[in-house]
Amino acid sequence: MAHSVRTDWGPLLAVVLLLSISSPQVSAQLRAGAAVVDVTPTTLPVIVNGGMTSRSTDQITTRLKARAIAVADDETTIVIVVVDSCMMPRPLLDEAKQLASRRTGIPADHMLISATHTHTAGSCMGALGTPADENYVPFLTEKLADTIVQAAGRLQPAVVGYATIDAAEFTALRRWIHRPGFVEDDPFGNPTVRANMHSARNLDNVVGPSGPEDPQLSLISFQTPNGQPLAVLANFSMHYFSGEQGLSADYFGYFCQGLQNRVAPGTDFVAIMSHGCSGDIWRRDYANPDSWDDFADIKAFAAGLVNRATIALGDIEYSPATDGIAMAERRMTLRYRQPDVQRLEWAQKVVDGFAGRLPKTRPEIYAAEQLILHERQQTEVVTQAVRIGEIAIATTPNETYAVTGLKIKAASPLPDTMVIELANGGDGYIPPPEQHLWGGYNTWAARSAGLEVTAEPKIVQSCLSLLEQVSGRERRGFRQPVGPAARTIRSLNPVAWYRLDDPHGPRAADSSSHGHDAIYEAEVTYYLPGPHSQAFTKDTVNRSAMFAGGRLRCQLPQTENWSISLWCWNGMPHDVRETSGWLLSQGPDFGLPSASEHLGIVGSGKLAGQLMWQQGDGRQVRQVGSTAIKRWTWNHVALVRSADSLAVYLNGQRELGMTAKVGKTMVRDLFAGGRCDGDSNWQGRLDEVAIFDRLLTAEEIRRLAATAAPE
Repeated sequence: MAHSVRTDWGPLLAVVLLLSISSPQVSAQLRAGAAVVDVTPTTLPVIVNGGMTSRSTDQITTRLKARAIAVADDETTIVIVVVDSCMMPRPLLDEAKQLASRRTGIPADHMLISATHTHTAGSCMGALGTPADENYVPFLTEKLADTIVQAAGRLQPAVVGYATIDAAEFTALRRWIHRPGFVEDDPFGNPTVRANMHSARNLDNVVGPSGPEDPQLSLISFQTPNGQPLAVLANFSMHYFSGEQGLSADYFGYFCQGLQNRVAPGTDFVAIMSHGCSGDIWRRDYANPDSWDDFADIKAFAAGLVNRATIALGDIEYSPATDGIAMAERRMTLRYRQPDVQRLEWAQKVVDGFAGRLPKTRPEIYAAEQLILHERQQTEVVTQAVRIGEIAIATTPNETYAVTGLKIKAASPLPDTMVIELANGGDGYIPPPEQHLWGGYNTWAARSAGLEVTAEPKIVQSCLSLLEQVSGRERRGFRQPVGPAARTIRSLNPVAWYRLDDPHGPRAADSSSHGHDAIYEAEVTYYLPGPHSQAFTKDTVNRSAMFAGGRLRCQLPQTENWSISLWCWNGMPHDVRETSGWLLSQGPDFGLPSASEHLGIVGSGKLAGQLMWQQGDGRQVRQVGSTAIKRWTWNHVALVRSADSLAVYLNGQRELGMTAKVGKTMVRDLFAGGRCDGDSNWQGRLDEVAIFDRLLTAEEIRRLAATAAPE
């Protein structure tokens, strides 16, 4: 068994570490070495990528670096490189790896090279309106090989440890879903944009973020057996800071320098910040306008992350990684989404008008991209997995959404897993398939976002298969732990229980013992934060589904007496439509309106925000509660229905009730998140939908609500 100790980098504990780990135990095991090489362009001005149109600069604000860690045991050597670049094409990286392999003997498929994604670096890859700089490409290729050679030449005995720390205030979702009626045009002139980056600048025009964030700052730390720091590989999901002029390593460079100064100033210690899954992430928390000016300075932002990293490093347990190291790589072909004949003809006509110049406008840029995608048809992408003892790394060659990284971490065979994006290529955004329905910049077909709609699940599955290969273990499932509030639901024996913790659709798993799985319709997104994590999922984040037009469709046994318990989060502002949204709809999907029943929230007028229940279209029977539900808060709602009466509860208190006769209920379909006729469907989150084939008592409902007090 590997011996591990805890250290805080201090000299006293370093002595303890030296005494605690015997030399024979580590001498034939783990070795590590690190190097830093300057990759700042020497030929100026240089073309800079990261924008829609081409630009160049001769100004250097901060130097650009390639930072590497080589790791070896008696059998295997691997090298991990992180480069201050926006993104790098696979052919360039393949060439650099082959150069380094010839000089070191390390196989090229045991090298990982990724970009930090600074938008102020020399361009080595054509994207949108920016070409690659022909002088910088060969220079960077040679420098990357040099970085690998130098790191591999500095191998020495080492121990390794892993830590994570929450850094939620440093990252947030930048892609929000517009509310109905606020659809924008795409570059091709079509009204397809329901979600886009930074659309929450006006919070009245959106219903909520389109996905979850990943606030985890992860660190893999290497030091000598006597406690001398060698290197730290950090990973964080925040796109880039922006704002600096000229060439700049953005916050990644400031973080690396700051951590080096904090941990081991004046030594050869190497700090590295790699890019986590950040395709839909930025630093501004749009849900909290009071925080928009926090960390307005890039250096303060980086210093804050350094402080957080230093805390985490002090708690690391180091090990000689006696399980050894392993690395696996997979290359697969993915197709580009192709323009149809009409779009291709339009694109050719636009490009013919360039007269040899670069594109200048958004339509011109995307016209040119259609011709490129049509010419290329497909591309090769690379995924990798690394194991260092009990620590794992997975890579994607794309700008991956935060949910993708969360899925890989949650299912990884090794719980200490880091996901590095823009590694071994720069193949653009890959939204999960459901996100394509809402359009936006991240989905517009181009080299920056052109892969097939199914690219994301294919890459996720490849990463998980590779992690299984290097670890020799099976992947874990996605099911959440059961906290006290979830145990209360289970104890009441629901006939169906949808925790809505699914990371993707279309199946919604039934967590009861009855096997009544439901189906998510389109226009639903997954894995967003749900209510009261400590109550429902203990020490992990409770997950929920975000409904933005779609519904959860359940087919359940016929019964006369039934009850439903759920948690809801309304994304619609009041006074914008008559019904904010329908929470539940019961009855036939087609047929007489009077055969259906609906529970929703009033959207406008004096009763805005209050629960309402109605039969059919409301002209027969309708009742409204008395308590307004605040937007963007979690609330517990329960409905109890017999053949001749109903009662509705809000946060454990009876909100409305009436005599309402109906024949047999729950005759065919139950919809959560919308009416069976599709009118005013729910725009917000739902969670923990539990259905009972009996009448819950008022005390049972109070228990369901009380285990997690309303926020």
